[in-house]
Amino acid sequence: MSLFTDFPMREELTRAVTDMGFETPTPIQQKVIPILLSQPSDIIGLAQTGTGKTAAFGLPLLHYIDTSVKHVQALVLSPTRELCMQIQNEFAKYGQHINGFQSVAVYGGVPIMGQIREIKSKPQVIVATPGRLMDLLERKALNLDEVKFVVLDEADEMLNMGFREDIDVILKTTPSREHTWLFSATMSNEVRGIAKRFMKEWQELSVTVANTTNENIDHQYYVTNHHNRFETLQRLLDFAPGIYGIIFTRTKNDCQEIAEKLMKQGYHVSPLHGDMDQKMRSKVMDRFKSKQLQAIVATDVAARGIDVNDITHVINYELPDDPEVYTHRSGRTARAGKSGICMSIVTPREISNIRNIERIVKQKFNKTDIPDGGDVVRKKLFFFLDQIATIEPKADFAETYQTIIHERFDEIGKDELIRRLIWLQLKDTMENYSESNDLNAGFGAAGTGASRGPASAGAGWKRLFINLGEKDGLNTDRLLDFIHESTDVEKNMIERITVRDMSSFFNVRADAADFIQTSLSSKKYKTRKVRVEDAEQSRGGGGGGRPSGGGGYRGGNNGSSSYGGRSGGGRSGGSSEGRGFSGGWRSNSDREQGGRRFSEKPEFKRKSDGGGTSERGGYFKPKR
Repeated sequence: MSLFTDFPMREELTRAVTDMGFETPTPIQQKVIPILLSQPSDIIGLAQTGTGKTAAFGLPLLHYIDTSVKHVQALVLSPTRELCMQIQNEFAKYGQHINGFQSVAVYGGVPIMGQIREIKSKPQVIVATPGRLMDLLERKALNLDEVKFVVLDEADEMLNMGFREDIDVILKTTPSREHTWLFSATMSNEVRGIAKRFMKEWQELSVTVANTTNENIDHQYYVTNHHNRFETLQRLLDFAPGIYGIIFTRTKNDCQEIAEKLMKQGYHVSPLHGDMDQKMRSKVMDRFKSKQLQAIVATDVAARGIDVNDITHVINYELPDDPEVYTHRSGRTARAGKSGICMSIVTPREISNIRNIERIVKQKFNKTDIPDGGDVVRKKLFFFLDQIATIEPKADFAETYQTIIHERFDEIGKDELIRRLIWLQLKDTMENYSESNDLNAGFGAAGTGASRGPASAGAGWKRLFINLGEKDGLNTDRLLDFIHESTDVEKNMIERITVRDMSSFFNVRADAADFIQTSLSSKKYKTRKVRVEDAEQSRGGGGGGRPSGGGGYRGGNNGSSSYGGRSGGGRSGGSSEGRGFSGGWRSNSDREQGGRRFSEKPEFKRKSDGGGTSERGGYFKPKR
């Protein structure tokens, strides 16, 4: 079946899903709904959060509801208040055309008496968290004797939260239960134990493997020392000025502490964890959904109820203990066909955990450099420029204020006015990063923050610059594919790819660098002429490391960018992004002034021996 209209549901449900704009079922819906509609039975549905499980069990459940019967016929258990409310809202939409249908959500954090009054209206469906349901049963405010259907949603999470005994008690209070539908992201021993104790012969329907990998997610990890973890988080937030994301922590204490530290420093964030009362959590979610917050800092449990399609970034402040939890976190971004980025901050000891997660999600993670101060300033500059280029002022704005604006700035030239506006926007960022340390682990003296720069390459390797970036539609995987396809150099010979807005950097074997420079510089990407150079020369100035003393980010002369390079002393260096800022707004400085030279006959060139391999020992994939 390929469409919702193909399912043999009651007509009221078909109308409802059509009104909601549903057309094509998700994989879990395609597997579960036909089985439950044709012959209801006990099932276990395995699928990640955000794959459409609510409709998978909700539509069949409402299909069997008899509105002429005035007692509870179905019970749905969920781990969190947010998820409970979300299910209730979906049920209200599914049942909008069913006369007499009523469902009630009961959860903690709000007065219980109001929920008791709702229960007295005799709903057919109860959606509940285990703790609040136990309170209602103890008060004898709810009778489950005639419940026919029980759904356990996010069963693994309920067990992780310590609700096993509550679940046992609740299931024992449903003596007329005919069918149990259990949905979970993982099939742990505890989940299987629930099935063995309370379910009849069941069918296991799984789409877990098919959903572990979302190709639209760019998985990145940043390696830093433990004491630099929070500063790295700040750096990543500053480097993503348009972020709309979730920052995951392991514990509620970490969640609260990190959020408070970020708020004190001016970030528009808020914590979301289980110790917050329902009113505060609802307020945070309202602010997040209306994009008044650029990010929320959340625990895994609290995030279970978040249903937002536009999240651009997920940041793992620390990796989860269970590698499979990573798939739930990363699955919060790149929804509804969009792309997203999942960033993880790790220490050198945790790199093995990254490898374990790679095997589970079946996708290669990209080791990415933590941005330096110049990178952050440039990123914010281009973000601000894009905002100016795309904003459309209201029509009456010019009519009302144009005269005042012209009178005030009549004597200031256009270039000077632009410089002042940009300076006003970036001055705080430039001040904060005027003497920023390198946060990448493994560089400089231990504990000093001294650095040779994240763009440096180790012995036997060379760091190259390429004039392509995110603006060209590239990410780390796409750039790696482009280099590989353009040069035949094997992918394992290319490391530490860092993709920026207008340019990128990558490490290659030193003896292959000249060949790669020559090969790529003869190519075009789409319609753009490719330019590849030595990264140190492209920074302008023939120096290494960051400036000490007065060098700062204002070092380069002859059109070099004020914030484009780390070195302060170069006299002929070009702007790192090809555009000078301080020293001539409109100047375009060609990086070739930095001294790049290609030999006419590169030392490392491809020479086929019939088999098509390199004479230097297999750096190249054979031509076929």
